Amino acid sequence: MSTLKVYTIESAPADSKSLLENSQKAYGMVPGLHGVLAGAPGILEAYQTIHQLFVDSSFNNEELTVVWQSINVEHECHYCVPAHTGIAAMMKVDEKITEALRNRSPLENPKLEALREMTLSIVRNRGNVNDNEIQAFYAAGYGEKQVLEIILGLSQKVISNYTNHIAKTPVDAPFQKFAWKK
Repeated sequence: MSTLKVYTIESAPADSKSLLENSQKAYGMVPGLHGVLAGAPGILEAYQTIHQLFVDSSFNNEELTVVWQSINVEHECHYCVPAHTGIAAMMKVDEKITEALRNRSPLENPKLEALREMTLSIVRNRGNVNDNEIQAFYAAGYGEKQVLEIILGLSQKVISNYTNHIAKTPVDAPFQKFAWKK
C-alpha cells in the first residue's frame, strides 16, 4: 500500500496537471512515480527536466541503462528496476546487459563495466572516488563530461528511488512482468 498519494491528472494539484499531461503524452500513461511526484509540482518538474537532460547526455541507450539500472539495483528500488527493465527493452538494449545489471553481475563489455563500476563507486562513496578509479574510467574511454553526467543520472535516480521507497509506489502494469527483489 502506498504511503503517499498517487495522483491522476484529474486529482492532481493544479500546478501538476500539465506536467502529468506531458507524462501521458510521452508514455501513453501516467507512470505511478509521476503520480506520486505530482503531490509537489516542483519535484515532478525537476524530475522530468533532469530525466530529459540525462537522456540528452553523451550516453547511448546501453550507457543510460547501465547508469540508471546500476543505481536502481544499488538503491534496491522495487519500482525502478522493473520499469527500467521494460524501458531498456523498448530502447533495444541487449537483454544480457539488463540481466547482468539486475543480478549485480559484471558486464561483458569492458567499457560498460567501467561505467558500471564508476557509477557504483560514486553512489557508494557519495562522490568520494579516488584517483585510480577516475584514471581507470578515463582509460576505458570516458572523460570528465561523463563523470558529471553520471552525477546528473544519479540526481534523477535519487528523486525516483527515494520517493518510491517512501511511497511504496505500485509497479505499473506494463512493468509488473519484470518484478525484481534483492
